[in-house]
Amino acid sequence: MPGSVYETSNLERGGNNRKKKIEEFSRSSREKLVQSKNKMFSKFTSILQHAVEALAPSLPLQEDFVYHWKGITHYYIETSDDKAPVTDTNIPSHLEQMLDILTQEEAERESGETGPCMEYLLHHKILETLYTLGKADCPPGMKQQVLTFYTKLLAHIRQPLLPHINVHRPVQKMIRLCGEVLAAPTENEEIQFLCIVCSKLKQDPYLVNFFLENKSKRSDIKSPAATEAANAGVLAPDTGQSQADPPGEPQAAAAAASTSSPTTNNNNTNNYNLVTSLLNLTKSPDGRIVVKACEGLMLLVSLPEPAAARCLTENTELCELLTERLVSFYKALPPSIDPMDIETVESVNWGLDVYNLKEDAAVFTGKRALISFLSWLDYCDQLIKEAQKSAAAVMAKAVRERFFVSVMEPQLMQTSEVGILTSTALLNRIIRQVTSDALLQEIVYFLLGEDKEAETPAAMAQNPLRHRLIEHCDHLSDEISIMTLRLFEQLIQKPNQHILHSLVLRNLEERNYLENKPQEEREPLENGQPHDAVDLEEDPLFGDDLSPDSRLSGSDWIGSTPQHSPDHAKSDGKTEVHKIVNSFLCLVPDEAKSSYHVEGTGYDTYLRDAHRQFRDFCGICQRWDWRGNPKPLEKCNLDMPFFEGHFLKVLFDRMGRILDQPYDVNLQVTAVLSKLSLLPHPHLHEYLLDPYISLAPGCRSLFSVIVRVVGDLMLRIHRIPDFTPKLLLVRKRLLGLEPEGVTVDHSTLLEGVIVLEEFCKELAAIAFVKYHAAASSTL
Repeated sequence: MPGSVYETSNLERGGNNRKKKIEEFSRSSREKLVQSKNKMFSKFTSILQHAVEALAPSLPLQEDFVYHWKGITHYYIETSDDKAPVTDTNIPSHLEQMLDILTQEEAERESGETGPCMEYLLHHKILETLYTLGKADCPPGMKQQVLTFYTKLLAHIRQPLLPHINVHRPVQKMIRLCGEVLAAPTENEEIQFLCIVCSKLKQDPYLVNFFLENKSKRSDIKSPAATEAANAGVLAPDTGQSQADPPGEPQAAAAAASTSSPTTNNNNTNNYNLVTSLLNLTKSPDGRIVVKACEGLMLLVSLPEPAAARCLTENTELCELLTERLVSFYKALPPSIDPMDIETVESVNWGLDVYNLKEDAAVFTGKRALISFLSWLDYCDQLIKEAQKSAAAVMAKAVRERFFVSVMEPQLMQTSEVGILTSTALLNRIIRQVTSDALLQEIVYFLLGEDKEAETPAAMAQNPLRHRLIEHCDHLSDEISIMTLRLFEQLIQKPNQHILHSLVLRNLEERNYLENKPQEEREPLENGQPHDAVDLEEDPLFGDDLSPDSRLSGSDWIGSTPQHSPDHAKSDGKTEVHKIVNSFLCLVPDEAKSSYHVEGTGYDTYLRDAHRQFRDFCGICQRWDWRGNPKPLEKCNLDMPFFEGHFLKVLFDRMGRILDQPYDVNLQVTAVLSKLSLLPHPHLHEYLLDPYISLAPGCRSLFSVIVRVVGDLMLRIHRIPDFTPKLLLVRKRLLGLEPEGVTVDHSTLLEGVIVLEEFCKELAAIAFVKYHAAASSTL
C-alpha cells in the first residue's frame, strides 16, 4: 500500500542519516585518536630516550651534543606540519639536553678551557641558526624556546662567551627582537634574556663596545643573496661542513670583533639596541616586566665605558623616557591635594610599589597618584646616582630642563595661594627624597642660580625664582611662609656646598660686617669690650640674680676652658665660651622666663641635641674645608659695603617680629636660624653666635636683632596684667599639661616670648658644643 511504502522510505532515509552521522563521528574520533597517539608517541619517545640514555653506556659528549642538534635540524627537513606548537615536538627536550651537555663539559674541564661541544656550537654558528628560527617563530613558540636557551647558556656557562663573534653577533640580533611587540607572549623570556646580558656586561664592562652597533652597518640588513643563503641554512640545517668560520681562541674572535667595533666610528651613528629594547619593555602593562627592565637600565647606566655613556644619552630615548614619565605622573596629581599629606606620606622606594586602590583612596584623595610620582622620582634619582659621571650629568640636566624649569617653575611662580602651597610642598618632598649629587646640583642651580659673587640690594631680583621663594618666607599667608621655610630648612641640610654659599656665605666672605676702624682709633675698652658694644653685664635689663636653670655652674665650663688674657677676645678671634653662653642665657629677663617652672625644659636637653646635630653637620661639611679660624682681617675687604643677603634679611626681619607672629611661624624661623648656627663655618659662627663682635655702622647680627626684640618685650610686659601667670599657663598648654580653656589675652605675644626663651637656650648650647669641638680638634 502507498502508506506502507512511504513509511518504508522514511525508515530507510532515517537509517541512512543515522549511518552517515555514525561514520562522521567515527572519522572524527579516529582523527582525534591519531593525534592523541602521536602526542603520546612523542612523549613516549622522549621518555624512552631518557631511559636509554640512563641505562645504556653514555656516548662521548660531543657525539651526544651533535645528535641532539641534528634532532632539531631534522625536524625542519622531515616535518610537514609547521603549525603545530613547539611544545608538541622534541625540540625543547633537545635544547635542554644540549645545555646540560655544555654545562657538564665545562664542569669536567679546567677553568677557561673550551671543550669540543662548545667549539662545535661556536664553529657551526648554532646560535645564528637558532636566532633565525626564533625570529621566524617556526614552529609556533620557537622564539620563546630560543630566548630561554640563550638566557640559560649565558647564565650557566662560566667562561666568557660574549667576546666570541659567533656569540655576541646573534645575541645582538636577538636583542633587537625584544620589546618589538607590546604585551607579547614572550615578554617574560625577553626580559630574562636582556637582564642576563646586562649582568654579563656589568661583570666585564668593556664588552659593551660589541653592543654599540653602527647604524650604517646593520648586520641584519642583508642583500637578497645573503637572505636567500640564510633561508637555505634553515631548510638545509648546519651539518658542520663549509659554513663555519675557522676555529680559533676567544681572544682571536674578540680581536676580530674589535676591528669592526662600533667604538671606532663616530658615536653619533651608533645604536644601543640593548637600551632601546629595555626602554620598550618599560612600557609593558605587566608591572613585574617594568621593574626588571628598570633594573636592566640601572646596570647599563653604571658601566664606566665613556663611549657607552655617550651613546646612552645621545642616541637613545632614555632621557626622554625619564622626564616624560616624571611630567605625566606630576600632572596626574590632583590640584587639591593636602600639603600635609604630601609631607607625611610614607617613604617610597621604586620597584616596591605595592598598593591597594581602595585603601589608598580611603586615606586621602590622590595618594595613589602621589606614590606613583614619588616612586618614579626615586627611580630617576637612583638611576642618576648609579650612572657613569658624564651620563649622570646629562640625565640630571634633562630632568632640570624638562621637568623643573618647564613644569615646576610656573607652578612656583603662580599667584594662586593654593597652587603655591601645593607646589612648594611637592618641591620640599622632592628635595627631601633626592640623594644623587648630580640631580641635587641641578635642583640647587634651578632654585638658587649659579652666581657666586656677594649679593647687593639692587641685584636681589636678578634670579626671579630665587627671589620669589625667599620672599615667600615672609608671605602674607602663614601657611606659605611655614612651607617655604621648611623648604629652606631641608635645603640647608643637604650635602651641597653651593646651597650655603648662595644663601649666606658669599656675603660673609670678606667679614665686612665688622667695624673698619684701626685699633688705635677705636673707643677704649670698658669691662673688656668696646664702648659701643652691647654690654650685658652693665645693662639694667640683665642682672646677676639668674635662675638656677639658666646659669651654667662653674664646673660645667671652667674645668675645660683654657685660661685667657683679661681681654674678652683670644688671639685667634674666638670669644671665651662662657661669656657667649651666659650672654644668650641672660638675654631674656627673669620676668619673661617660664621654663624653670616646668620640669624637663632645661638647657641640658639642648646640649644633647646640639651635640648630635653638630656632629651630623660636620659629617656633611667635612669635604668643604670650613673648620678653622676666620679669614685674617688684613686680607679682608672691609671697605666694601656689607649686605647680609636676601635670605638672612628676611630671616632677621621675621625674627624681629617674633612677638607678633603665630607660634608655628616662630618655630620655623628659629629652626632655620639654629640650623645655620650649627654649620661649622668660622664666619657664620662669628656672625651668628658671637655677641661681642664690633659691628660696622648700619649692620646687624642675630644677637643684635634679639636684643632689640627683648627691649621691645620689656616695654610691653608692664602693660599686661598678670604677665607671669599667663605666660606659665600658655607654656603648659603648649606642652599639653593644661587643657585648652578660656582664651588668654595677648596669647600671640606670650607664645613668642616662650619661643624666644627656648631659642636663646638653643643658641647657647650650640655655641658651647661648637667651642669644645674646636678646642678638642686642636689638642
